[in-house]
Amino acid sequence: MAKDLYETLGVSKGASDDEIKKAYRKLAHKHHPDKAGGNTEKFKEINAAYQVLSDKEKRSQYDQYGQTFEQAQRGGGGGQGFGGFSSQGFDFSGFQQGGEFSGGFEDIFSDIFGGGGGRGRSSQRAGRDIQIDAEISFEEMVHGAHREVSLLRRMVCDLCRGTGGEPGAKEETCHTCKGSGQIRQTVQSFFGSFVQASTCPTCLGAGKTYAKKCHKCGGDGRVREQQSIAFDIPAGISNGQTISLQGQGEAGERGSQNGDLFVNVHVKQHNLFERKGNDILSTEHISFSQAVLGDKVSVRTIDEKLSIKIPAGTQSGETFRIKDKGIPQLGRSSVRGHQLVKIVVDVPKNLSREQKKLLEELKNTGL
Repeated sequence: MAKDLYETLGVSKGASDDEIKKAYRKLAHKHHPDKAGGNTEKFKEINAAYQVLSDKEKRSQYDQYGQTFEQAQRGGGGGQGFGGFSSQGFDFSGFQQGGEFSGGFEDIFSDIFGGGGGRGRSSQRAGRDIQIDAEISFEEMVHGAHREVSLLRRMVCDLCRGTGGEPGAKEETCHTCKGSGQIRQTVQSFFGSFVQASTCPTCLGAGKTYAKKCHKCGGDGRVREQQSIAFDIPAGISNGQTISLQGQGEAGERGSQNGDLFVNVHVKQHNLFERKGNDILSTEHISFSQAVLGDKVSVRTIDEKLSIKIPAGTQSGETFRIKDKGIPQLGRSSVRGHQLVKIVVDVPKNLSREQKKLLEELKNTGL
């Protein structure tokens, strides 16, 4: 085999089993010959590579002997190389008599053809996640905020409590799946046929039905209702950060897990302050005389106004730090950043005759 198997699947030699499986699934979806744009030869290469790299023993031998592994195996008395692996195409040893596929690719083929609920999988679908946006002010970003939103979402039916059956109705074994929760059908593929398992559309995987469906939810076990949800936005959250509220999404099928609510937080810009990490940046303008002689100036912080000392000779662009007046560390509100105040010295443009005379005198003294 001329091409490296790892290269065929697009993974590194140190890839984990999960990474190899994910790469195979992706490529199998793309190149399967029964799908539009599929590539038969490419699909054969992918399957051949996966048969070796998904088997620990075969992978170990391949890592040892490289692309000459088949010859090395035969030379050692293996005869059949890697248990039926062939560089000429796909290994059909995973098929039973009658053409039903039973090998390690069942779950992957199920994904390719859109089947749901392979053996051992949960048939009930979890509730849908919901995403919303919340806008907060700069001040709320520093101090935290509380929001309440009204959402129209699927909730567990309070009449049947999610079962889908009319209260008091007789529970029966599903006639479609005979209580298994799944239906199996033979799917024809390029390599023959294999059995595909999917969730029963009648009982939605429960295996049970009711003689009469719930009149409120129509048998779904869920109803759409408007409900208010309150939540807190923590102090120190960043613009664009998302809050996850577990279980606050839509209800799942027949009592299965609820989805989650994701809140995307957007912080409005402030006309005086800017964020840098957990520090707050601001700018303070002072006069030429204040810069030369020094002074005390009032500075606005996110909490209050404070007085800071400007030393004599302060240059334009210098920065002064006000400790612990910045943004709280997310999850640790007692730990705050600082406020960094950048000084801008305003040079006067329109001077009176007397002011000009005084500056000339200062200039003559060498100032």
